[in-house]
Amino acid sequence: MARRRRRQEEEHENHERWLVSYADFITLLFAFFVVMYAISSVNEGKYRVLSSAIVDAFRSGSTININTTPPTGGANTMIQVPQTKPIAKAVTGDHHVEPNPKLGSLAADLAKVMDPLVKGGQVNITQSPKGITVDIRDTALFPVGQASPNDQSRQIMSGMAALLSKVDNQIRVEGFTDNVPIKTSTYPSNWELSAARAGSVVRLFQESGISPARLVAVGRGENLPVADNTTPDGRATNRRVSITVLAEDQNEAEVLPSQPSTTPAPAAVPAGK
Repeated sequence: MARRRRRQEEEHENHERWLVSYADFITLLFAFFVVMYAISSVNEGKYRVLSSAIVDAFRSGSTININTTPPTGGANTMIQVPQTKPIAKAVTGDHHVEPNPKLGSLAADLAKVMDPLVKGGQVNITQSPKGITVDIRDTALFPVGQASPNDQSRQIMSGMAALLSKVDNQIRVEGFTDNVPIKTSTYPSNWELSAARAGSVVRLFQESGISPARLVAVGRGENLPVADNTTPDGRATNRRVSITVLAEDQNEAEVLPSQPSTTPAPAAVPAGK
């Protein structure tokens, strides 16, 4: 009788065995998410090397091997790019841009016509991929603080119009001032003065035979200075009218230049500079 009772106690069912299965399930689930996280982690350094290698291969048309060692110390990964033909040239900040022959000839003609003013420091002619820019100091065109053209400005615009009539490029005229405020009944601020001066030059071009459809006038005020406004010479340089003959691939609606042009056109640099 005692033996039967002992056997029944040994065969007593354990109702907490489910905890073992549950613990195993949680452990496997944790391991699964760890694996998923490891797979989703991107080795940024390795992919940066890969991207650079592919760009270089397409640029040079060569075959290259890249060995990268993952930070975890795993096996090296070798990436081979097959022999390819270059599909494009890299564009860098200092790349050489071939000058437009038509605009180059126009720049040379403008430099000849305006040579006395160029040598006198009143006019500066530059050429860039955007076109030809003629910077004229305000003293060569207007009285101080005014936008009414003087006699010299009419001669300058007439001479320029004769040359600009030979091309059909768009022309952008921009007025600039220094940072000294102006407040008169006619020009409450530098904005009005710069816009009025640009408009006066556009009107002179139109009167000289330039189609108004090719012209646009922009007032810049004291913005985009090309010299230091803290000195008298710098302020005099900033008070200017810029006339840009846009290249064929430029749009006159794109009126915000990235930087003032700095490449001088042939025979257009003032003497001694």
